[in-house]
Parts: sequence; C-alpha cells; structure tokens
Amino acid sequence: MSTDSTKRFSNRVDDYVKYRPHYPVEIIDFLQHNYALSTDKLIADVGAGTGISTTLFLDAGYRVIAVEPNTEMREKAMELLHSFSGFKAVDGTAENTGLQAGSVDTVIAGQAFHWFNAQNTRTEFKKILKPGGIVVLIWNERKIESVFEKEYDQLIITHGQEYVKLDHRNIDANHIGAFFNPKPFRLEVFQNKQVFDFEGLTGRLLSSSYMPTKDQAGYEPMINDLKSLFNKYQQHDIITINYDTKVYVGKL
Repeated sequence: MSTDSTKRFSNRVDDYVKYRPHYPVEIIDFLQHNYALSTDKLIADVGAGTGISTTLFLDAGYRVIAVEPNTEMREKAMELLHSFSGFKAVDGTAENTGLQAGSVDTVIAGQAFHWFNAQNTRTEFKKILKPGGIVVLIWNERKIESVFEKEYDQLIITHGQEYVKLDHRNIDANHIGAFFNPKPFRLEVFQNKQVFDFEGLTGRLLSSSYMPTKDQAGYEPMINDLKSLFNKYQQHDIITINYDTKVYVGKL
C-alpha cells in the first residue's frame, strides 16, 4: 500500500461512513457453511477503513482486528465500533500489518485489495495466518446495466480524476488468481443495492477518492450534471444503485 493511497480518503471520512454500501449478511452464512468459519476464529480486516467490513463480522459475533493506516479513517472506526468487546484497531498496512506470525484465523479485505502491493501483501498474509487460514477479498462492484447506471458511470468518467486508472474493476480473475497461485480460489457473487435521494446520491459520489471535492474547480459542473441525471431517472424522488458483491476466497 503506497503512502499516497493510505491518505486518499482523509477528507472523505464522513461521506464514506454515511454513503458507502455495506455488505450482504449472506456472506457470513456462506463462509460458515463452506469454510467452517466460526465465531471462535479471530479475523484481521486489512484496509478496514471506517469499519464497514469489520462491522459485518462484529455484528455476527466475531472478534476482529481492524488494520488501517489512514489515521482519520481508523479513528472513525474506533469511534463507531468501540462498544464491541471483540473489536480492536491497529495502525498498519497490508504489507506490514504489525500482527504477530500465525496469530489470525482469517484475513478479510473489503473494497481495499486494489490498493495493496499484491506480492508483498501475499507474504504478509501468509505470515500472520494460522495454518489452514483463509483469505477473503470482497468488493461491491457497481453494476453498469440499466440506462441510468450507464449514464452515471459516464458522469464519473467525465468528472472523475484517475477513475479509469484506479477503478477496482482493474482487479480481475487473473489478478486474483495470481495472488492465490498455485492454490485455487472460489468466487461467490451476492446481490446488493443502495436507495438514495439526491443528497444521498451526492454523498455516494463524493465518497470516491477520484471525484472533485467542494474546494476544487470541477465540483460545480459535476453536481449540476448529477442533478440533471437524478431528475431524469428518479422515481418518487429516489434512485437505486445496484451492485454485485464479489467475494473471492482461498488459501495461500
């Protein structure tokens, strides 16, 4: 994880907490039934951010160490999740978590693996995992199927800074396969969605690190285009964003 990437979201924490999609609870059942994941297992959530993926497992009764290098995001996770007795947050990166060798049963990364140096991360994950431990890589991948979804994506391409370069769709099955190689991995896909009014849609857009902020020149034109798009496709003053939640699971 580069120094730059660890600081990308420092000025977007509030929007990230309010407007980023969470993850389907069905992921827990899937991991429990197929990988014998049980609540006595210790989980490391690497690149935990504000704790969205951490919360999924805390709510299910797991103990989770949230590893996050961004101070603002880590402190927000600590503020939001301190009431969970099984929660702990540490300052660390994917390549240098600071966790002890053989100390965790499972490593998860939600919406984060695309920021990691894959080779160095693999070495670190192998070190901190107990024998037989699993790695779970999770993404909410926004669908681009309906007319609205296609026009919304084009708006992001038009106004986003480095969007095409940084978009997590650059992490495909080949990248994932290389990370787990020579062992196999499994991909499971779950359906997910968010329903927004215009304020919510704006917040969701601004939660992405490649979009202009209020103090940047491109902000007003972007918001004007977003308002036009919302007005064109809203139904009863709401709009829906659909996702494929992709879960890659394997051993190293």
